Amino acid sequence: MSGTSDERGSVAVEAAVVAPALVFLLLLVVFAGRVAQAEGDVRRAASEAARAASLEQFPEIAAAEAERVVTANLSASGVVCGTLDIDVDTTAFSPGGSVVVTVRCTASMADVTLLGVPGERAFAAQSVEVIDRYRGEAS
Repeated sequence: MSGTSDERGSVAVEAAVVAPALVFLLLLVVFAGRVAQAEGDVRRAASEAARAASLEQFPEIAAAEAERVVTANLSASGVVCGTLDIDVDTTAFSPGGSVVVTVRCTASMADVTLLGVPGERAFAAQSVEVIDRYRGEAS
């Protein structure tokens, strides 16, 4: 047995060296997934809110409906916004015009803070929906 070295425990040392890197990589994948999911949810909420607003007859009701749809969509998708800003532009609210909904959400990333990423991340989306030119006018 001369010339052979004792390699007992080398697997444990290698695992101890590789494990933190794998955990970091896993957390990075989770963070990227969370960001992509929240970004898509905010974009979808803005789009659905603009569509809902375009179906209303009056600008005031359209703005209220857009805000309701945004909060309902974000709540249903599990996005918790620390600050939520919803801007509904109804200046061109008439048949053939448009309605613009802008959503800004600052979401917490506290569950992946082990990566050293900021605790919050801002997401923004804007959606424009054309109002049907041939719809009936409100009386």
